[in-house]
Order: sequence, then structure tokens, then C-alpha cells
Amino acid sequence: MRHYFDHNATTPVSPQALEAMLPCFSESFGNASSIHRDGQVARQKLEAARRQVAKFLGCGPKEIVFTSGGTESDNLAILGAGGGHVVTTAIEHPAVMNACEQLDLTVVPVGSDGVVSPDDIRRAIRPDTVLVSVMHANNELGTLQPVAEIARVAQEAGVLFHSDGVQAVGKIAVDVKALGVDLYSLSGHKLNAPKGVGVLYVRDGVKISPRQFGGRHERERRAGTENVPGAVALGAALDAPRESYGALRDRLEQGIREQVPYVRVNCARSPRVPNTSNITFHGIEGESLVIALDLRGFSVSSGSACSSGSVEPSHVLTAIGLSRDEAKSTLRFSLGLGNDEAQVDLLIQAVADSCVHLRKLSPVKLCQTL
Repeated sequence: MRHYFDHNATTPVSPQALEAMLPCFSESFGNASSIHRDGQVARQKLEAARRQVAKFLGCGPKEIVFTSGGTESDNLAILGAGGGHVVTTAIEHPAVMNACEQLDLTVVPVGSDGVVSPDDIRRAIRPDTVLVSVMHANNELGTLQPVAEIARVAQEAGVLFHSDGVQAVGKIAVDVKALGVDLYSLSGHKLNAPKGVGVLYVRDGVKISPRQFGGRHERERRAGTENVPGAVALGAALDAPRESYGALRDRLEQGIREQVPYVRVNCARSPRVPNTSNITFHGIEGESLVIALDLRGFSVSSGSACSSGSVEPSHVLTAIGLSRDEAKSTLRFSLGLGNDEAQVDLLIQAVADSCVHLRKLSPVKLCQTL
């Protein structure tokens, strides 16, 4: 039997989302841009989903742009804001960092707590700055950034503010109006909707230039036939009851600390989303531990799924001060739909047993508790 603890990479589709989207493949399969009955039925479903998303985020339906996922939403926000100087942080997801690197860029460091200072953002803003982009929750550490404070900094400077909320939505309450963001991204497959659908919130009055061209879809902000099944599933997923998983995360961390020596929970005292734990296992190669746990029936991660296969250590972990060796000895555990206490306890034991085995094989001898 397998147990899945990699929900920050992707999530299973919830029963509510699956039930909502299935009729879109057989009954209401029309093109939402068509004026005939079949098209208008699809349009009604699309707009109902738009209202669901808007209600969840605390904004108006006209401010919701459906996209193909978080990467497109981030790219549309950053590159669509207009050319010029942009400010971001050292721990952003590649979808943000790589898009920002196409422009004149300033990267602001974070502290060992995995949190960026609003004052550092303020100092990085220049007269020609057009956009600040700071993620809401980090995908590896789970740390929450002071988004509302940074939004005020950007507003005072007359600069647009974008936040990548892919790892925040569905895990904590998100109200885009209360946060004060101008642009906010989310991705369906991170919150129990299918892959291939995402959202960019665009505050009313903010103008962005499209990054792909074709029809006049999504109020001329994103051309392409709308993914009605995906949008419907996303709306249903957001409407479904959600657990916080904070107690399970704490149980996992406590159990590993008690049973496995020479470990460190990174950013444990920082504000974090409740489902994410990032742990360094000193003296153990992270990918070896991932494989060992996989063979025991557990899916976990040694970093961002978008960086899988990279020989370089995680830029997020080195940004908070971990050495290359420490970064490569670090695993991410992310909880979600289907996880319970029994699974967590089995995972703790599997981690403990795997660490004993791998440390016996390691030439590195640990001599002090960290």
C-alpha cells in the first residue's frame, strides 16, 4: 500500500471536483465562445466557476482570468505588467524567477527564517520599477511572506505588486482585497483540481498585456478556448470542505525529531502553511532517502518538482544559509487529502528505519547532535 506525502508537487483530484467536471465531457461539452445552446450551456458553467473562484478570493468575477496553471499565471502577471525594472526574492519558484530574469531584475535576499523583509523590498525599488513579485507561501519551506506589508510598500511607491499564491490558496484563508495585491496567481492541481487550469487575479483597473494571441477570450487578457471542465473542477475544489493538516504536520516533525538523531526542521519558528515540513537529515544524501522511502511505499520530495533532475542544490535552501551538502540532505514532506495519523506514524517509522540503514552505509560519521 502506498502513502502520498508530496502534495506541494501535485494533489489528487477531490471527489467534489471530479463529480463537477465529468458532465463537461459528455453533456455540456460545447465551446464557451459559441452562440448556440451548447456553447451557452458551457458558458454558463464557466461563469459559475468564475464566480466560485472570485467568492473564494474575495474579489469580483471580472477580476478572474482563467489560465492553464500557475506558470502561465505568473508569466502573464510579470511579463504582462510592461517592460522595466522588477523586484523579487531569492526564494521564488522558477516560474517567477525565470520570468523576472527576462527583465531588469533586482533579487532581494531572505533571512535564515525564510522570510523577506518589507524594508529590504522598499530599498530595492527604483524610480523605474514597474513590478514587485513576492510569493505568498514558499513551495519548499512553507514559509509565509508578509504580503500585506509588502503590498503597502509597493502601493506607496506607485508600483504594481504580484504575489504567487500557488502554495497558499487552499491551505490558508486568502482575501486578495485584504492583502492589497494587484495580481495574484493560483494553480488548480495544487488544491485538488486537475492539472491544466489556473487563475490570475487582476485587480480592477490594472492593465496587463496578453502574452499569447488569438481570440478575445478572458476579456482580451488570455487568448485560447477556455478549459471549461478544468475551471468547473477548480470552482468545486475551492468550495469543498478543507482540513488544515497543522496537527498532522506537528506530529510528523515531533516523531522524526524523537526517533531520528541529527535532524533539523528548517524555519520551524517562522509563520508557515500548516501542511509543509522541510527537514535536513545530516549525513544522508536526500535523493537516497527519497528512494528508500519510495521503496517502502511513501512518496516524498527532495525539493521542488519543477527542479527535479537538477544537479545543483535547491536555491531556496542555500538562500536561507544551508550549505550545499545540507541542502542536498534535505527532504520536503507536504500533507493533504487522504493523510491521517496512522499514515503519519507509518511514515515516521519508515524515515527512522531508512535513516539507520543509510547512515550505516555513509562514510560520513556524525559526532554531535544538531
